[in-house]
Amino acid sequence: MAKLVWTEPALADLDAIADYIALDDEQAAKRLVAKVFRHVEQLIAHPESGSVPAELRPIKIYRQIVEPPCRVFYRISGQKIYIVHVMRGEQLLKKRRLTRKPKT
Repeated sequence: MAKLVWTEPALADLDAIADYIALDDEQAAKRLVAKVFRHVEQLIAHPESGSVPAELRPIKIYRQIVEPPCRVFYRISGQKIYIVHVMRGEQLLKKRRLTRKPKT
C-alpha cells in the first residue's frame, strides 16, 4: 500500500488558500481543507487515479486531482505519493512550483 507524503510547500499552498477563504467564511475554509485531505487520501488505494495535467503533457511524472476550487498535484515514487503543490483552479500553473525539492 502506498504512503502519502505532504511536502511543506504543498501544505503552505493549501494553508494560503484556506486563509484567503477564511477572510469571508472560516467554516467554508475548514470544510475545504477537510474535503481536500479526504480526496487526497483516496490516492493510497488508487495512486494513478489522477489525471496528467494538460499543461505538462507529454511529461507524465506529475498527476493531479481536483477538489474544487483546488487542483492538487502529486508524483509517485516507489511506494510513496508526494503531494507537491496545491493551487486554485483558475490560476495558471507555474511548472517551477512542481520541481521544488520536496521537504517532508
